[in-house]
Amino acid sequence: MDVNSDRKRVLIAATVLAFAIIIVKLFAIQILSSEYRLSAENNALKYETKYPARGLIKDREGRIIVGNKTTYDIQVTPYYVKEFDTLEFCRIFDIDTSFINEKFRYYRQYRTRIGYQSMTLLKQVPGEKYNMFVEKAFMFPGFSGTPRTSRTYNYNAGGNLLGYISEVDQNFIDKHPEYRSGDYAGRTGMEEAYESLLRGQKGYTIYLRDAHNQIKEHYRNGEMDVTAVAGVDVVTTIDAELQAFGERLMKNKVGSLVAIEPSTGDILTMVSSPGIEVSQLAEISKYYNEIISDPYKPMFNRAVMSPQPPGSCFKIVNGLIGLQEGVVRPSTMYPCHHGFIMGNLRVGCHGHASPLDMYHAIATSCNSYFCYVFKAVIDNPKYGSVRASFNKWKEYTESFGFGVKLGTDIPSEQAGTMPTAERYDKLHGKNRWKALSIISLSIGQGEIGCTPLHLANFAATVANRGYFYTPHIQKDTPECPIDERFKVKHYTMVDSCHFVEVVKGMRMSVTGGTSRVAAVPGVEVCGKTGTAQNPHGADNSVFICFGPMDNPKIAVAAYVENAGFGATWAAPIASLLMEKYLNGEISPQRKDLERRISETSLKHKVRVKKK
Repeated sequence: MDVNSDRKRVLIAATVLAFAIIIVKLFAIQILSSEYRLSAENNALKYETKYPARGLIKDREGRIIVGNKTTYDIQVTPYYVKEFDTLEFCRIFDIDTSFINEKFRYYRQYRTRIGYQSMTLLKQVPGEKYNMFVEKAFMFPGFSGTPRTSRTYNYNAGGNLLGYISEVDQNFIDKHPEYRSGDYAGRTGMEEAYESLLRGQKGYTIYLRDAHNQIKEHYRNGEMDVTAVAGVDVVTTIDAELQAFGERLMKNKVGSLVAIEPSTGDILTMVSSPGIEVSQLAEISKYYNEIISDPYKPMFNRAVMSPQPPGSCFKIVNGLIGLQEGVVRPSTMYPCHHGFIMGNLRVGCHGHASPLDMYHAIATSCNSYFCYVFKAVIDNPKYGSVRASFNKWKEYTESFGFGVKLGTDIPSEQAGTMPTAERYDKLHGKNRWKALSIISLSIGQGEIGCTPLHLANFAATVANRGYFYTPHIQKDTPECPIDERFKVKHYTMVDSCHFVEVVKGMRMSVTGGTSRVAAVPGVEVCGKTGTAQNPHGADNSVFICFGPMDNPKIAVAAYVENAGFGATWAAPIASLLMEKYLNGEISPQRKDLERRISETSLKHKVRVKKK
């Protein structure tokens, strides 16, 4: 056999096969694959982005809270710009000539890098100014307008809750590569929480340039164009009218007001005061520096981000734990000699009848009674040690949602603070602390801190006699169902029969105790006042309530910083909100109360650092 002939035939076959593969690949690329052809033609194409309308935000009744209006971004392609009337251009858009001069200095400096690209010169120009520009567009070659939608607000309320949108920066793009420069995204509140639904999908129109880089025609008669898809409307759990009313009540006060529907976990109202003015949301970049320099921090959502001592409202938690543990009964009597006195320890209390049972202790907000209850829980001999009984107590409190994140759909939710045995070991020494060392926890003071949302959720838990749904701000609808986690009942470690007893005490608090100011005509309101000590100034005013007693429709928590007694400010605010929701209006006999609350400013009581 001729070895050389065999090698020659193999070489020829391999060469033919290689050419065949190349020919097939070229055919696929040039004839079959439009993707490669489009890529090859890219330098001759101009893409014009079509921005979608952002989804609307509606309240629970279908009323539009956040809508859209058409605005325009003014684009400039520096390569095509000829001499134009700068003064007339600036007059139309109400801008200074120095702005135009600075922009064009930049365009000239980087003309090679910019090439034939279009640059955004002005953003969110209103329709009336754009119409003036269109009438004189022939005077300004190289300039054009791209329609965008910007936000409108139908209620002057809910700035912190709704949040704002703004143009994405490079840091945002690095974390969310699906966005491009010039895109807008929700940055806080609902706009951020439901960005994936609200944003929609961008589209684009492709144009073909000729040899002189002039727009010639639609590429392939528009068959490669992509239509923009509008964002999905989101229905919230918020009652827009109630939200606006709540913000009037909290005007010129520092704190928060939260209302929940106990049977669903729907958040009906969430006020953080002072908050962002709704009128500033649409132009957040214009007001941003002013907002962040405000010493009262209006961007700070106190409802979910400000853990504070719950004060006497927390006595209900300790009472329930004591009942469940069997260390106390509703009929158990304890004395109060203007406070709890044991050895050198004294926890003061206001004057009232003594001794008293749990019902009257809740109604009069007796400090001494709940010190005794807490001591009985922590010193319970069945656990063998204070450390073990304390850990059990902590487990109980966390089952109410305290000290943990509730898992809401509200951005930046905080867990609050809950002490640990390890922390007390460091403070007092290992195995050297006991109930009296941490007695302040009995009345909601000391190392415990919770947000107003935690308190409102607790009020809803008592209203439900022992369980809660995770609070949320998206309404469950067939078109846009909520996450299944919001439909799960979270039961506390306390049996429902014990809640019946504390509810009686909370009702007595309104009918003849410290919560009398919260009485609403025609509604069986159950409430509990709180006056939380504050190391930074006057006491905080706290109140939780729900109603009606036997068929609760609403649970409310009001927290007013440095305002003093719970009955003075927080209780009227919470009860007025409840009355508005349940009765639709404020009764004539409570109109003066509404006026006093709405018109009084308490901001000056809060110490802030002036810049």
